[in-house]
Amino acid sequence: MLKTLSLLLQQATQNVQLITARKAAHDRSQNKGLLIDVRESAEHFASPAIGAINIPRGVLEIKMLEIEKDPNRPIYLHCASSLRAALAAEQLARVGYTNVSVISCKMDEVHKMHQYSQEPI
Repeated sequence: MLKTLSLLLQQATQNVQLITARKAAHDRSQNKGLLIDVRESAEHFASPAIGAINIPRGVLEIKMLEIEKDPNRPIYLHCASSLRAALAAEQLARVGYTNVSVISCKMDEVHKMHQYSQEPI
């Protein structure tokens, strides 16, 4: 039986840390974590979030091993719906990254993240 996207999201989010855009922005201002956009490049360039590095989900494990050698550095993943980010977080955990969070909100909240980085949560 094939799984629906909502079922995939439900299962993937059981194994990852979910976080709001506001909390992610606040935490990043304190811990210098990486904000990674796992959408395809065209999606990212059409509506990028300030400070996000675009690494599409399909090449995430390869690229992350090149750019981040510290498995404990905080990593915040986002996409348009949280599905790709949740699946990507599972993959990064398999590689050995230990501090990965999924920003689980709509893109408009992710776009506002930079506004939250100075606000208390």
